[in-house]
Amino acid sequence: MSFLPAWMWFAAIALVFWGITGVTQKLATNRISSELSFTWFAYAMIAISAILAVLVPIHWHVRPMIFWAAVVGGTLNGLGALTSFTALESGGKASVVISLISLYPLVTVALAVTILHERLTSAQAVGVGIAIVAAILLSLEPKAPGGAV
Repeated sequence: MSFLPAWMWFAAIALVFWGITGVTQKLATNRISSELSFTWFAYAMIAISAILAVLVPIHWHVRPMIFWAAVVGGTLNGLGALTSFTALESGGKASVVISLISLYPLVTVALAVTILHERLTSAQAVGVGIAIVAAILLSLEPKAPGGAV
């Protein structure tokens, strides 16, 4: 009966979760190290994974290539989270750091075009260009008053 497809609802929920996460990560890394913050993040992921393993029927038998793709994807996701915590702990503003790292689809687009031979429409190419300009504008920091940096 919904006017939006199910995937759109889940994507919107993920958007809200990740939007809130940027603030909670900055709050945590203001008070504890990025390593400790990441460790607690990992514990939460383990807990969620354990709950899913118990409540959701999972087909555990997959081809080795799919297994390793999932392992590499999880590893890269973890390393991305760790470096984002470090960026926040190192003084990055949550509004800038989270916005910049949220441009990761540009890497996906570049790899999809290069490796998977996908093609971008003109509108999508313009979107990529706008995202790059947005990243540059977001990363510009105003000069401190009096010329100090």
